Amino acid sequence: MSDAALTSICYFNGQWAEGEVPLMTSATNAAWLANAVFDGARAFEGVAPDLDLHCQRVIRSAEGLLMKPTLTWQQVLALAREGIAKFPADAPLYIRPMFWAESGLVAIDPDSTRFALVISKMPLPDPNRGFSLCLSPYRRSTPEQMPTHAKAACPYPIAGMAIADAKKRGFDNAVMRDLVGNVAELTAQNIVLVKDGVVYTPVPNGTFLNGITRQRVIGLLRDAGVTVVERTIRPEELLEADEIFSTGNHGKVVPCVRYESRALEAGPMYRQARELYWAFAHSRSAVSARG
Repeated sequence: MSDAALTSICYFNGQWAEGEVPLMTSATNAAWLANAVFDGARAFEGVAPDLDLHCQRVIRSAEGLLMKPTLTWQQVLALAREGIAKFPADAPLYIRPMFWAESGLVAIDPDSTRFALVISKMPLPDPNRGFSLCLSPYRRSTPEQMPTHAKAACPYPIAGMAIADAKKRGFDNAVMRDLVGNVAELTAQNIVLVKDGVVYTPVPNGTFLNGITRQRVIGLLRDAGVTVVERTIRPEELLEADEIFSTGNHGKVVPCVRYESRALEAGPMYRQARELYWAFAHSRSAVSARG
């Protein structure tokens, strides 16, 4: 039965528990060598858009770091729906399945792969507030330097440093570049800009995840007749953009209202993208939150 007072639950070792659950020991490989992957999905307003795709990606991420996932994506999906059903139907939730290596010295023992699923109440960001952006001095790695093909834990400390630097400078978030200086993404979201009615977004080049929400929004806009161009974007183009907005699991589609010293509007293309996404999320084609 759903519980309005419930804030977080965790599935681990075959059972659900409320609140924070210890997952690792001092000997756990992932605790000191970062061999861990996760994914993030959302449930809100009684829906969980693309929940199946997030469950599929966490399996691919685990396999990409040479782990042996202990569940199929269908089993992860079933558990996620089971957990979602423990909360009120309209609760805004963050759904985080995780795999990690329990043992191994540098090279992991694939057979030691463990799994947990955490579901927590987490409000969506207020789209009316938007966010501010600056250009970060920190950059994304190439596939030869970091497992960028997976949603792994190890790239996130640099994102944390980038967002901490941005906040010290009075901004909410930061634009991260790739190693040759082109725009890659934000600290944990994909970036979209609009110029003269055309939508532009960095072409996936192996330095950032081609986000599930990113792909969904691009498809929805193209189906609506909007021209969406994926190409290399230089940082100076952000200074001339008519609109900038982000796509990502945490906030879905959120507008940038200031880039560096430039004030920006939550413009018509952002509003169309958000409306299209919300319509998709509540459509029959979206995967049900509760099965």
